[in-house]
Amino acid sequence: MTLTDIPTDLLPTPEEVAHYQEHGWYLSRRLFSDAELDELQEATEKYYGGQRDHELPVPPPHLASWQAADGPVQRHNDYVHYESDAVRAILTKPLVGAVAAALAGTGEIRVFQATLIYKPPNPEELSNLVPWHADRHYWQTCTSERMLTAFIPFHDCGEEMGTITMIDGSHRWQEPDGGDDSTRHFAERDRGELEQILRETAEANGERITKVPMVIPRGHVSFHHCRVYHGSGPNRAADPRRAVSLHLQDGENRYRRFEKPNGSHVVYNHDVLVRRTPDAEPDYADPDFCPVIWRSEG
Repeated sequence: MTLTDIPTDLLPTPEEVAHYQEHGWYLSRRLFSDAELDELQEATEKYYGGQRDHELPVPPPHLASWQAADGPVQRHNDYVHYESDAVRAILTKPLVGAVAAALAGTGEIRVFQATLIYKPPNPEELSNLVPWHADRHYWQTCTSERMLTAFIPFHDCGEEMGTITMIDGSHRWQEPDGGDDSTRHFAERDRGELEQILRETAEANGERITKVPMVIPRGHVSFHHCRVYHGSGPNRAADPRRAVSLHLQDGENRYRRFEKPNGSHVVYNHDVLVRRTPDAEPDYADPDFCPVIWRSEG
């Protein structure tokens, strides 16, 4: 798809790009049809049933991979875009990449990761509560500060379902110094600890914590900057909350070696899966795992 094929009325306006830069989030116009989302849900049901078009060549060190034996908890499955051809075909829709490129101010958008999420309709299920975090914390092996995430629900998604909620403008906050190992995933950390980190970071920046629940009509997509703090609450609806978090990287992003406070280096799951560059480093442009979904004609 070329730039001339993209309906310009579906792209963010300059004013909306400025809003994204100021606030760190953007709610799109309708980017997916009912037919596409029906197909996506059908493909993910087959995926949950065990259907795979491709198997990961080796097990990554921190893979989120829900299986039926895990029970009725919130499900997270990474690499769904690699393992399912049908899911990949829908998630790599160029229109999504064109919107992301406009927001990030880049000429190329690649997939970085895709996580399939299923939040069961149980307000008492503790795994449904996603504490405040910023995606950039887990992408310390990336050079880019312009990465972003497209949150794609399969249905109308509002507060009752525990929609994704942003901390307005938090991508502009300066992270306080300290020995915190922020590379540990939020699922491995105490929720109270993360709440305190958010409060302390806001206070250090002289900012108030303003929560913005994203009310997302079916077919629309919520985008957020990689440094924005976000989380989600319980699903109080009668139906499960189904979505994909499609993490996106700009074309300039590259691997970098990053050390933890204890001196060990961070290993992202890609680092054992993707091909190597001529310098023998992980290649975050590997088309099998990080396909290009948008590239400008210029």
